[in-house]
Amino acid sequence: MTYIVHGATGAQGSPVLSSLAARGASPIAAVRTPDTLPAGTASVAVDLSDADALTGIYRGAKGVFIHLPMGAPADTKAQAAAIATAVTTARPDRVVISTSGQIIDQPGSPLQAPDNSPLMTLIREVTAAGVSTAVVAPRLYLENLLLPVIAGPAREEGVLRYPLPETFPVSWSSHLDVAATVAHLLTDPTITGNVAVGHLPALTGPDLASAFTSHLGRDVHFEAITPDAFGELITPLFGPAAAPVIALYQALNTQDGNVIAEANSAQKLLGLSPRPITQWLSELGV
Repeated sequence: MTYIVHGATGAQGSPVLSSLAARGASPIAAVRTPDTLPAGTASVAVDLSDADALTGIYRGAKGVFIHLPMGAPADTKAQAAAIATAVTTARPDRVVISTSGQIIDQPGSPLQAPDNSPLMTLIREVTAAGVSTAVVAPRLYLENLLLPVIAGPAREEGVLRYPLPETFPVSWSSHLDVAATVAHLLTDPTITGNVAVGHLPALTGPDLASAFTSHLGRDVHFEAITPDAFGELITPLFGPAAAPVIALYQALNTQDGNVIAEANSAQKLLGLSPRPITQWLSELGV
């Protein structure tokens, strides 16, 4: 029995592929261009909008890891519909969906993903299919701090600039933390529903700066900047894709924090805690 891993060449899927392999599972990378994978990697070419092809890939699978790629809303909507149709028809033993940081467990919050969004539609339709399903719900990714416009000044100037208030608490997590949770949930289907991933207690800007100080061996302090100032930094890197990122931080700045609930946390449900920031920095060789 095999595990299908979507986006296995990307930041989320690649560590899931590695985590499953480390558990002795048989992961198959489901990617658009398999020839970009390392030699010997089991893979299959996929078109996320082709429900018939996805059905063939999912049929007989022990588990499927899904996350919707960033793209035009119409494309993402079509992909969500095709994936849901394929899951409903093929009925793999297990499905694990990552929210990729979208908030799906705070109804009534202005940060909550709309009910008609592709992600919420996907979760709702896959769950309604009666297939064993878990949803992995991280908040902000630590990898955001590795953007050259963030990590560079931290290393060279001793200033960690980020578009959140200094005392704003966040349940940060890394892609490695998310992958560990996904691999656990794929291979142990006893937990269903939402599983939140992130640090508890939540971390503030000075907490992050302290970890950078320890890792870099030089004083690093946190400096809050506005979402618009952040936009000026990332637009040359992201192009038009910077707009929704800026909008996210504008919305976050209207809130008191971005913190997961302990009741449905990976710590509580699975006994899995995120890596300390210093360990994460060391593992990546930053």
